[in-house]
Amino acid sequence: MNPKIYPRKNDTQTIYLSGVIKSKNIEVGDYTIYNDFVNDPVNFEQNNVLYHYPINNDKLIIGKFCSIACGAKFIFNSANHTLNSLSNYTFPIFFEEWGLDVKNITKAWDNKGDIIVGNDVWIGYDAVIMAGVKIGDGAIIGTRAVVTKDVPPYTIVGGVPAKTIRKRFSDETINKLLETKWWNLPFEQIKNEIQNIMNGDIDSLLANQNCNILAKK
Repeated sequence: MNPKIYPRKNDTQTIYLSGVIKSKNIEVGDYTIYNDFVNDPVNFEQNNVLYHYPINNDKLIIGKFCSIACGAKFIFNSANHTLNSLSNYTFPIFFEEWGLDVKNITKAWDNKGDIIVGNDVWIGYDAVIMAGVKIGDGAIIGTRAVVTKDVPPYTIVGGVPAKTIRKRFSDETINKLLETKWWNLPFEQIKNEIQNIMNGDIDSLLANQNCNILAKK
């Protein structure tokens, strides 16, 4: 766990997100960054995680080494209005007015589940991720995209609603990347592999990782 909040000197617009999360229903992996040049990024929970009411107990789970741009929003289930009712009006929320049981307040919305973001995901400026969406490792979410459906690993999506633009790599390379799970390597090992990661040399990365595994046996 990296205890730092600010990864760069004299830059208060970019934070390691895990260092500021307080909600028990939000989990963020190491080295995931959030940048905000409009608001204080420390207020991410307040400004970017919306309708995330504790009564619903839904979760936001974000992996390691993600990059989240300014204004990205995660909109949770309590923003929904149930479609099972004859009315769009959220009667259960105003239980006192209508003499309803407070225990049934969550019937006001349809519960689509948690938002789960994989590792090494880039979420672009002002993008919106809706409740129940799962984003695979290495995916890219385009600027101002509205993501309503799951995104496969290493896939670029964009638009409203977000649609697949293309895969980042061949299926063979994607499978190798998912096999390496480089984001789970120890800090020093990642440092040793930085050039392979940055240069796109998946074969060297995988070969070195296999050598390290064999060396430990």
